Amino acid sequence: MLRTLIIDDEAHIRDTLQKLLARHCPQVSVVGEAAGVSEGINAIQELHPDLVLLDINMGDGSGFDLLQALPSINFNVIFVSASDKRTIQAFRLSGVEYLMKPVSPVELMGAVNNAEASDPRDLALKLEALEANVK
Repeated sequence: MLRTLIIDDEAHIRDTLQKLLARHCPQVSVVGEAAGVSEGINAIQELHPDLVLLDINMGDGSGFDLLQALPSINFNVIFVSASDKRTIQAFRLSGVEYLMKPVSPVELMGAVNNAEASDPRDLALKLEALEANVK
């Protein structure tokens, strides 16, 4: 089972993601939720997830802020965003998993399967590529 944490500042998005995961991703066990960066950092340190579904823009910072605040990243990440086409292209070029809001069940299943097959140690390199592609 993929121990999964959902971090998004919108409660209805967290609820929708949890329902979609329960219905379409039997390999996932949602172990917790967080509503922002600081709460998310605490949840990651407490729950030790295998996978984090992470909103990009939240009220108290960004998903990137959250990742940079951690001493190490030993889990996979799927970003969830309502961002523009330029940002989407940057994600595609870097190989970082992402989902657009509203989340499609088919895309969610594909992203979870890709994350499950990925080595979390590769995430740091992918995030560096993403940062370069966003600029």
